[in-house]
Amino acid sequence: MSTIHSTAVIHPSAVIGADVEIGPFAVVGPDVTIGDRTKLMPHCNIVTRTTIGTDCYICTSAVVGGDPQDLKFKGEPTDLIIGNRTRIGEFATINRGTGIGGGKTVIGDNCMIMAYVHIAHDCIIGNNVVITNSSQLAGHIHIEDQAWLSGLTLIHHFVTIGTMSFVAPSSGIGYDIPPYMIVEGFRTNSRIRSLNIEGLRRRQVPDASIAALKKAFKIIYRQDNTQEEAIKILSESELKADSYVANLLKHIKAAHEGVQNRALERFREDKSKGMYSGGTSVIEKETDAAS
Repeated sequence: MSTIHSTAVIHPSAVIGADVEIGPFAVVGPDVTIGDRTKLMPHCNIVTRTTIGTDCYICTSAVVGGDPQDLKFKGEPTDLIIGNRTRIGEFATINRGTGIGGGKTVIGDNCMIMAYVHIAHDCIIGNNVVITNSSQLAGHIHIEDQAWLSGLTLIHHFVTIGTMSFVAPSSGIGYDIPPYMIVEGFRTNSRIRSLNIEGLRRRQVPDASIAALKKAFKIIYRQDNTQEEAIKILSESELKADSYVANLLKHIKAAHEGVQNRALERFREDKSKGMYSGGTSVIEKETDAAS
């Protein structure tokens, strides 16, 4: 049986699952579905057209399912979908999608979205993702499974953050991060530091695959290869038989060809017009544990 505080406001069209707890002054708007055993803390606001899975926890004063902050949004019906067992922290804001961006924002299962995080329209967040306090995600961002964004991280729109990657605190990322990497720094000064070896081990990636990723990392980032040359070397190497290396190669190819990295395409276009005075290198060749 669900427990709903007398001061909570529930729209008649909302669907409330079994054993849901809704705290004082919480608001559940129209066309909202709340899964079984989910808890809504005091003063949180589930605005509209939002589906929340089972066993979720929405903290005090979070605003979930609000309108996109996009001038192109004209009030078209769009959605926010949140998976199971996901926690959303205090004062976090998560917007629905836009009509031109696919019509939905999606957050997967077992995610931890901490306090003051903003997730903008049309973002796709995978499973087991951690987004730490006060991180800010612009629109159309993809965060793949098991990625970790440290506090105060800023992510440019259209960027993809690869699986099992780690973004260091106070970083500003304006280009795709391949899977399994550690990255830190701000915008054009941000750089890939090393493989996320500890993260790979914690996620029980086989030692043989970690060894193969180390070799691939050297080819891409520690030898005097252009990205195109590194792609060619890996494509012809036996390393690509490893599924993790194959996934890394797929991401690098996609970013290089502009398939997913629309942010980088725009950066290059603006730089060609003289709008950027900084360097374009996103990789700093330096000695670290991965070498």
